[in-house]
Amino acid sequence: MRACGQPTHPSRETWQHGGVTAATHSTLFPQVPDSADAVLEGLDPEQREVATALRGPVCVLAGAGTGKTRAITHRIAYGVRAGILQPSSVLAVTFTNRAAGEMRGRLRQLGASGVQARTFHSAALRQLQYFWPKAIGGSLPRLVDRKIQLVADAAAACRIRLDRGELRDATAEIEWSKVTQTVPADYALAAARAGREAPRDPAEIAQLYSAYEDLKRGRGVIDFEDVLLLTVAVLQDRHDVADQVRAQYQHFVVDEYQDVSPLQQRLLELWLGDRDDLCVVGDASQTIYSFTGATPDHLLDFRTGHPGATVVKLVRDYRSTPQVVHLANGLLAQARGRAADHRLELVSQRSAGPEPVYAEYTDEPAEAEGAARRIRGLIDSGVPAAEIAILFRTNSQSESYEQALADAAVPYQLRGAERFFDRPEVRRANSALRAAARFGGNDSLLDDVVDLPSQVRAVLSGEGWTTEPPAGSGAVRERWESLAALVGLAQDFAAARAGATLSDLVVELDERAGAQHAPTVQGVTLASLHSAKGLEWDVVFLVGVAEGMMPIAYAKTDEQIEEERRLLYVGVTRARERLHLSWALARSPGGRASRRPSRFLKGLRPGSGTADGRAAAVGSGGVERGFGGAAAVTAVPRRTRRTPARCRVCGRTLTDAGEMKLMRCEGCPSDMDEGVYERLREWRAVQAGRSGQPAFCVFTDKTLMAIAESVPEDERDLARIPGVGARKLNRYGADVLAICAGQEGVGRDDDG
Repeated sequence: MRACGQPTHPSRETWQHGGVTAATHSTLFPQVPDSADAVLEGLDPEQREVATALRGPVCVLAGAGTGKTRAITHRIAYGVRAGILQPSSVLAVTFTNRAAGEMRGRLRQLGASGVQARTFHSAALRQLQYFWPKAIGGSLPRLVDRKIQLVADAAAACRIRLDRGELRDATAEIEWSKVTQTVPADYALAAARAGREAPRDPAEIAQLYSAYEDLKRGRGVIDFEDVLLLTVAVLQDRHDVADQVRAQYQHFVVDEYQDVSPLQQRLLELWLGDRDDLCVVGDASQTIYSFTGATPDHLLDFRTGHPGATVVKLVRDYRSTPQVVHLANGLLAQARGRAADHRLELVSQRSAGPEPVYAEYTDEPAEAEGAARRIRGLIDSGVPAAEIAILFRTNSQSESYEQALADAAVPYQLRGAERFFDRPEVRRANSALRAAARFGGNDSLLDDVVDLPSQVRAVLSGEGWTTEPPAGSGAVRERWESLAALVGLAQDFAAARAGATLSDLVVELDERAGAQHAPTVQGVTLASLHSAKGLEWDVVFLVGVAEGMMPIAYAKTDEQIEEERRLLYVGVTRARERLHLSWALARSPGGRASRRPSRFLKGLRPGSGTADGRAAAVGSGGVERGFGGAAAVTAVPRRTRRTPARCRVCGRTLTDAGEMKLMRCEGCPSDMDEGVYERLREWRAVQAGRSGQPAFCVFTDKTLMAIAESVPEDERDLARIPGVGARKLNRYGADVLAICAGQEGVGRDDDG
């Protein structure tokens, strides 16, 4: 007989053959599991490890599409349902209201209502509002929604003239300063150390920052960063308040941990006190908000700060096809830096799909028209418009795609625009449904309808819904799409809840509005890569993948370039089945065709040469137990820190891939053995002819030069040369070493 709370072990079929699905493909209104053990059903072995590791520090390294939200919500629900965790003692924090709302919705569906799932700001604001009268006295100052007008007023007070772009950038600098806990007097030095390019002289930004803070105090208002700063200050200064918060919350879960700022990390430490019941979840390869102060260091250093931590790696990708995953892995294989050294190699769990499509256009309007034309064809073939997205680097790229989709009669929605439940037509529809639920017996519209979907269609017909969509793609079509989404939601709700009434649906809509859990709107999504984080579609069009846009022109440092690469990785991993990547050679028709495809695609798209080689990622899934714990389920070796490559002649740090293969600068003298090099080239030509491959697929010229310069004597020496991986060492190593040793006739054709 099994003890209470001990998990059953699933059969392999449960999780591998349909039991685990992408989050957005789960049943819309699933049945609540009938027991704690039922909560664990359908989890794969690593997800189950996350769900059952309920004590002590836990670090979940979760690649894109590996079901991290599923794992942590089932972890919380399992703990609650098994009686190990009290719902009111759990605080789960994440970074967006949408993500927090989704987490609350999933926990409710798993029978774990009562758990607090909030953003850092929401949780801090709630505590600040409660404790302010006791800790400070009086009422909490008013919170300003947007600080840009205050910054403009501060600039005027300092007699600093800022254009619109500079004003936005100066506001971002103030926000960065506050989340990194940098005071005005220290701004210039801190910005220089962080490699930030201030929009104006750093001394002017520091002056502006100081004036902004003075202006806020004078007007008796606070901003969003102040919410965190003030909460930190209260918890630090008032031990009685800190003790009360810690008595309330004993168990913490932090999602997207790679995005925490130093200020958020400090708040988390104060919430925890001297306890260690903390579970963090993140992926350093999805760090794309460093410009706001986010840093993956807290995630990567978690084991250092918590030596007894259990580390679980999720690498089974349930979202994307092997073809999409292969491209995503290829992008990260060329990455550099600390985050790259901890990247995860994803393993697709889906059946094969089409290869990514690459398209080059003469100019940007042609690129937009080409995307719209392909999308029109996809929709005509049966792909729902809501399962298609166009993702771009900057919001300024949106307009041409809006126009192209409108010309092709394709409905679309802008991600980051007005929230669904805030739309006027949705507010009116909700009011009409609420009135019908209350007084429906006196409504002639409902006389001849009995089932819930028919009732909703009847009520919303009075608000503008029709069985057929209106022509065109303007405001009338957008209003119809909103109402159609409510009709579709009612149909799904009725199918999942037998006997559901209009009043039940109104309650569901209220809960969804509170969580900002919008129903699906039937339109192609237009979104920036940053705003697409956390979302997914069947078909994704990544547009503008050209130098100057990806990476963006103002990305200069190695760290900035690597963040741009990670941003493209995030875009690629949004696609479930089909991926289209495109770029334009000129901005406008007739313009000079000076643009080139993004460097990030080198070696990945057909005909683009070979990629810069890197060792394979430490990517196998598994569990590392804390010190003193049980043996690891899957032992994963630690990656050693990569040291900078230096020229063996002059000692300069090398960054160019070709120079790194030679281990010297191009301009430094070579001691290459010309005879060995020529024999290697002859041998390579024979090998390429036999395999039907281009010669560079055997070894590149740079690799042959590196071999001829070092003339390795054994396999160990040969393996040290960049470009000679394990596969090529096994296949060609004996021949290469024989040529280096001066043996004749190596690898020649029999009849030659």
